[in-house]
Amino acid sequence: MLPLAKSHYRDQALPDEPLRVAHTFAKDPELAAQYLASRLLHPDLEGVLFFCSAEHDLPALAMALEAHLGGVKLCGCTTAGELGSDGYSRGSIVAVGFDRRAFALDYRLIRDLDRFNLLDAQRITDRLMEHCTRSGLAPLKGHTFAMTLLDGLSTCEEQVLLTLTSVLAGIPHFGGSAGDDNRLTGTHVYGEGAFHDRAAVVLMVNTALDFEVFSTHHLRPSGEKLVVTAADQEQRRVMELNAEPAALEYARLVGCTLEELNPEVFARHPLAVRLHDKTYVRAIQSVNPDLSLSFYCAVETGIVLTAMQASDLLTDLDREIADIEGRLGPAECILGCDCFLRRLELEQEGRQQAAGEFYRQRRILGFNTYGEHYSGLHLNQTFSGVYIGRSRGDH
Repeated sequence: MLPLAKSHYRDQALPDEPLRVAHTFAKDPELAAQYLASRLLHPDLEGVLFFCSAEHDLPALAMALEAHLGGVKLCGCTTAGELGSDGYSRGSIVAVGFDRRAFALDYRLIRDLDRFNLLDAQRITDRLMEHCTRSGLAPLKGHTFAMTLLDGLSTCEEQVLLTLTSVLAGIPHFGGSAGDDNRLTGTHVYGEGAFHDRAAVVLMVNTALDFEVFSTHHLRPSGEKLVVTAADQEQRRVMELNAEPAALEYARLVGCTLEELNPEVFARHPLAVRLHDKTYVRAIQSVNPDLSLSFYCAVETGIVLTAMQASDLLTDLDREIADIEGRLGPAECILGCDCFLRRLELEQEGRQQAAGEFYRQRRILGFNTYGEHYSGLHLNQTFSGVYIGRSRGDH
């Protein structure tokens, strides 16, 4: 599909509110959906992206959303925490409405991750690109980004992201894996009027506004290394580190007992694999009865894991955002996928209120994830997102 000629692109003033935000703590699905509709519906609404706590009655919420926002392009996922108008939240729903005068967007639901293949990926991206091109807002190249939301317990992220990246034709991409408030029992994405597991959503957005897709983390190598000497790649499980039971060797590394290993320890003492002078965190999910360790990202026999130590999380993120602001000007919004382990780290330090205020001031909206997506990679303990600048007349 060729882009439209330049003369075919719309030349019109941008709306005062190209993005509208609704944030509700209502537990009753009907009340929550009514509130979202009252805040977001308007004649130029192009679509809605939302993030909701898994504490909600998901089938009832889906019915209420369909009743009050039916006919609107609506997609989203469950979370391990929400990033809304008040900063850090739990038990809530955060929704973002896109004005069609500033954004063209469309999404596709992948219903069966296990069978997703290159032909499926090509078909999906072709349809999404066609919608963005036909909108006439801006050229496809340089004005389009993609976002993925995947079932965070599917263990399919690497395969799906690699397949999608091969057909995105250079369109920048980020996203996150759905959470379930750290219960690790069921994560869902929403599309086509219902919540789904073993599924994913691919959202494509075209806009004349300046934007930049980015990813950052605050972790630095500490020096000590662990070799994965036995692993089950399909299950993301490591049985041995340095030829010792994985949990025992990891406990030795971090200086605690086996009984003390928990998500808070995993957040403070992450491991990472180094590729081409870059480090990619491989976060631990849990300790198993056989003393193996389950991970959130791909692991395999023979890889070398480097112990990492944290610098200041908020300082790192502030520096990254400030750099982008220097290039694009003030943000209209930052859509962010923030690893739930980063949130745990801040909570352990008693800094969640300060972090929430920082996120609110920086206009960050999104959710805490079970893994982040960036340029076809599945990551842990990062902040990955898109910085959307204001229109030039608003600077």
